[in-house]
Amino acid sequence: MKIHLTSVFVDDQAKALHFYTEVLGFTKKHDIPLGGGARWLTVVSPDEPGGTELLLEPAGHPAVGPYRTALVADGIPLAQFAVADVQAEYERLRGHGVRFTQEPVDMGNVTTAVFDDTCGNLIQLATQPQ
Repeated sequence: MKIHLTSVFVDDQAKALHFYTEVLGFTKKHDIPLGGGARWLTVVSPDEPGGTELLLEPAGHPAVGPYRTALVADGIPLAQFAVADVQAEYERLRGHGVRFTQEPVDMGNVTTAVFDDTCGNLIQLATQPQ
């Protein structure tokens, strides 16, 4: 068994697609209209085009708002992305105007940082396990 798909709730799918592809560097995999303006919109790592897909899911369900608001208020990331060098990725993303709520912190065998994805979520970066 392996994870094939996971999702983040987003306020605006077009804005999320721009941020996740143009700023973070993911690649669009699926963009299928679902009606009512919603889309089945997924992105993948360009290093693993057949790997785990991230669904940029519309945040329309009534439970999503309170859930995300509580997570953000408590500084809890909704997801974690692995990177080879957190400090380098932090500098690259800051250069694109990304707002971090936690600068890189060395925790011994892992370094983490947390940013605002501009779509209602906090995302954590962590050093990729060796």
